[in-house]
Parts: sequence; C-alpha cells; structure tokens
Amino acid sequence: MELLTEILRRLIAAKVEFSLIGGQASRHYGVSLVTEDVDVCVRITPENLRRIESAFKDFHPRHRLTANKLPLELTDDLCQRLKNLYLTTDLGILDCLGEVAGIGDFDAVLQQSELKSFPFGACFVLKIDALIQAKKTVGRPHDLVAVAQLQAIKEKSGQQKELF
Repeated sequence: MELLTEILRRLIAAKVEFSLIGGQASRHYGVSLVTEDVDVCVRITPENLRRIESAFKDFHPRHRLTANKLPLELTDDLCQRLKNLYLTTDLGILDCLGEVAGIGDFDAVLQQSELKSFPFGACFVLKIDALIQAKKTVGRPHDLVAVAQLQAIKEKSGQQKELF
C-alpha cells in the first residue's frame, strides 16, 4: 500500500492533472477490497503525459500492455496518438485513462470529482455516485462487489447524517 501511495504522491508533486478512480477511490470511501494498482483519469495532452513520464523516470516505467514491456519513451507522435497509458513501474501499476466508462472524458470526470486532502497531498477523487456508475458500467465481478459495498456505505452515511 505504501508504494501505491507513493505513486499518488509523485503524480501530485509532478502537477499531473488527474482524478483518482477505480480501486483506490473505492478504498477511500471504505470499500474493503484490496487493489494492487492505481487507476487515474488524466488529461491526455503532451504536457500532462510528459509530467507523468517525468514523475516515474527513476522507477523504470514500462508499457504494461505491450508484448515486450517497452520502456516509456514519449515522443510527440506517441503523445498525439495515446488515449490511455498503462504502466508498470518499480512502485507498482499505474493505469492512466483518458475517459471513464459511464462518465466520459477527463473534463466530465473532473466535474464529478471532489478535491480531497491526504497525508501525501491533495488530489481529486471521483465522487461516490459517479464511482458507482462507472463500476456498474464496466460490470466485472469485482466491480460489482465494490458497487454493493459503495451503495451500502452511501446508504449508511446518509442515515448517519439524518441522525444528527
């Protein structure tokens, strides 16, 4: 978990435009599922992609979904063609998506996110309703388990607010 936190800290320090989505966002809300990667929605621009490259250059970033696990070496042409960036680093797995299923592109995701403070810095996190929608849309078995937990957490937090 410390390495995954370091991934987030590095994204924040490099001023990458992103919102935390996926398993780490679910854990932020209290879901008990363990995740072994960091999923973020990022603005896919050459500048932002180069910030990502810079943030992890000392940790041997490699394209996770290529047959040869090629090192991350961004070119202007590659930056123009990328829609997502799936990396393996010495710190762990980082998936950078240009859009989120059921939500939309980075700007749509950002509208559905809130700025949250963590010990390692502040970053945007997809709001619980949007996270539920995204996980329902993807519909993998572990996403549906997370949906059930997120809905229970949302219901319980709503009940607690009503008690006070």
